[in-house]
Amino acid sequence: MSALTEEQREFARAGNFATLTTLLPDGRPAAQVMWVDSDDECILINTEIHRQKFKSIEGDPRVAVCIWQRDDPYQYMELRGRVVEIVRGEPARQHIDELAMRYFGRPYDETIITSERVILRIRPE
Repeated sequence: MSALTEEQREFARAGNFATLTTLLPDGRPAAQVMWVDSDDECILINTEIHRQKFKSIEGDPRVAVCIWQRDDPYQYMELRGRVVEIVRGEPARQHIDELAMRYFGRPYDETIITSERVILRIRPE
């Protein structure tokens, strides 16, 4: 088990985009472009429970995350790890608003939320 470096935390919090790669039930990888964040120890990805990425993680928590610099995609970092915690409820709902402010400068459009929001805490390995 490994913790994030300061450089990794800053990269994840800088409004850069990430690709989250999960494993489908049949073992094939699936990648999605996502907003990304971090706490002191983990990469944070916010999603909804009806999405395939969430269902895949319930079956196999191993993931890869590639984060690239918004204005220079040749500056990137890749982390491999696993989802060690799923944060539900109001903290996840507030987090998506924080991310929307970072990426768009406004709160998240709640009319497009169709199921419970969750935060995936991903610890690098």
